[in-house]
Amino acid sequence: MLEEARSEIAKAIGALAKLSPHEIATMLEEPKVAEQGDFAFPCFKLASVFKKNPHEIALDIKKKLPKLKLIKKIEVAGPYLNLFVDSEKLASKVLLEALKLKYGFSAAKKGKAIVEFVSPNTNKPLHLGHLRNAALGESVSRILEANGHKVIRACLYNDRGIHISKSMLAYDRWGNSKTPKSEKIKGDHFVGDFYVLFDKKAGENPKLADEAQELLQKWESGDRKAVELLAKMNRWAIEGFQQTFKELGIEFDKEFYETDHYKDAKKLLLDYHKKGFFAKDEKKNIIAELKDYGLPDKVVLRADGTSVYITQDIQLAKMKYDEFKPAMSIYVVADEQNLHFKQLFAILQKLGIKAGQYHHLSYGLVNLPEGRMKSREGTVVDADDLIEELRSAVKMEIETSEKRPSKDLSDKEKHELAHKIATGAINYYLLKVDPKTTMIFDPKVSISLEGDTGPYVQYAYVRANKILERESPKGKLDAKGLKLPEEISLIKHLARFPAAVEKAAAQYSPHIITTYARELADMFNSFYEKAPILNKPIAKELKTARLYLVDAVRHTLQKSLNLLGIQEVDVM
Repeated sequence: MLEEARSEIAKAIGALAKLSPHEIATMLEEPKVAEQGDFAFPCFKLASVFKKNPHEIALDIKKKLPKLKLIKKIEVAGPYLNLFVDSEKLASKVLLEALKLKYGFSAAKKGKAIVEFVSPNTNKPLHLGHLRNAALGESVSRILEANGHKVIRACLYNDRGIHISKSMLAYDRWGNSKTPKSEKIKGDHFVGDFYVLFDKKAGENPKLADEAQELLQKWESGDRKAVELLAKMNRWAIEGFQQTFKELGIEFDKEFYETDHYKDAKKLLLDYHKKGFFAKDEKKNIIAELKDYGLPDKVVLRADGTSVYITQDIQLAKMKYDEFKPAMSIYVVADEQNLHFKQLFAILQKLGIKAGQYHHLSYGLVNLPEGRMKSREGTVVDADDLIEELRSAVKMEIETSEKRPSKDLSDKEKHELAHKIATGAINYYLLKVDPKTTMIFDPKVSISLEGDTGPYVQYAYVRANKILERESPKGKLDAKGLKLPEEISLIKHLARFPAAVEKAAAQYSPHIITTYARELADMFNSFYEKAPILNKPIAKELKTARLYLVDAVRHTLQKSLNLLGIQEVDVM
């Protein structure tokens, strides 16, 4: 309804100023101080139109504006026209709308969007950086779905290349026929241990790097032993990844394997080379010349015939479009690859390969309070270890708390609750800043029940749910009694939910939803402290209205958490 009010204001002022409603809408501001209204229009921007000083323009517009059905009051403050929404009308409409299943979500059907995320190398387990990637990819997928897109979640397994050959060589040399099952370890951790071992051994014997390259070439030439070894180790690693994805509640609609299409990729690029799209450099590498795009040239095939990352990426873009015909193709990859994706998109344009509207969802690295992670040194924070660490910490809190009802749960229920809180804490913390920001992940802070955290928002949901378990709203809503500042703030924030979801989709930015959810939790907690509902005698109509308000908050918190890939909980 706030957007309806914005449109009404823009149309009315636009007619007086002889400007389009869109132009006026872009000038409208939303004051942060309630006394300054819900919308403020800066009239100094019309000085050249009316040939008057801004204060006179504001007075003139106020006088000439027709009655607006959603605006209760208009005031002039210097060069500003401050407009106040009719809170009673707003409350009646918003509270009923917010209880609808699809409130805040677009009813319009939009094009397909393929979101490629996580896309790990099969030489090591998932780590904290992958968790940020996974959280972003899943949340953006949900936000796009809420905005009417059909989303295809895709994962590319980078399951061949020199980095894979290193773990293969280490296992072949020192594995002694061990398996993840014999060692009672997840497959991705088992394979990752050999990647770390290779780096250690290569420090003692530099020739191992050449042997790893030879092993890669053997595999590409079809050597049976190399082919079987790679297949076995990839299977172990991917089985491990899929266990972690299940823990995170992520299911991919399509999984691509580099080993399946790398030959087709090489053939495709050789064909384009023959057609004159590519050149060769002084080292006989096949390159894409990109100076017309303002970018450095890019090697797309090495002189020895082996491929590079972009070789497969070009083929994969073609495969995605041929199978899904997406309107949007989104790649969730760290900002270390910014240049790579600029070059990829330029090459796809140069070759005329359709892939929908390309977008690289670039994100900053995740560091720990003690510094940056290094996978080759074995100092990364494994995703599984972090999930278990936080889950154990939350479970300990549940079991030792004497005040919380969660202490009375069964062991299975405690484990499930701890898992929901722990994974919710991880997702929220990783999503609460702009994706482009390099961030520090603090595990202890992430599970706090206070502050800007997932558990804080989950707890607000629990509070609302507990009220409604005791008594649900019945009868007709009469919103005129909702006059407390805390009630009005809540209602207006509920009204902003659809715009927040739309903005988050347009900017591929889940942090817009985390901010919205935390602010809603803040406002609800203030309301909870100031507005009696069940514990003190109040008029029946007011009690009913407040219960409707609590229910609207509960539904909107639930939707917000879901958009972030966080499960709501019934007890904390």
